[in-house]
Amino acid sequence: MQSDQYSYIPILMQLILAVGFVVGTIIISGKLGPRRTSEVKDKNFECGIESVGNARIPFSVKYFLVAILFVLFDVEVIFLYPWAINFKDLGVEGMLKMIVFMALLLVGFFYIIKKKALEWE
Repeated sequence: MQSDQYSYIPILMQLILAVGFVVGTIIISGKLGPRRTSEVKDKNFECGIESVGNARIPFSVKYFLVAILFVLFDVEVIFLYPWAINFKDLGVEGMLKMIVFMALLLVGFFYIIKKKALEWE
């Protein structure tokens, strides 16, 4: 292996440790935990309030649309951080690329505003 590949060994070790901890915890909790069930223990419980009705009611598509748009714009904003850190090193070319990126982001934002995707009914 080259010397650059050796620097990935701590990441691999941390990944193995994390996955091993999760798998080990799941296996141990399944073997050691009590297995007594009752109607009261199996009842749904939320913040001390008795559950009323079925939990499997359908959600509005608007809810999922807003959630997806939030994630989309949140991820796009994450791309601004490395650009801001390396602003001076990128020069004029980096500035022009970021202007194009922000223009596309704004076009998409104005499109969803025009389609009224963020308005809740």
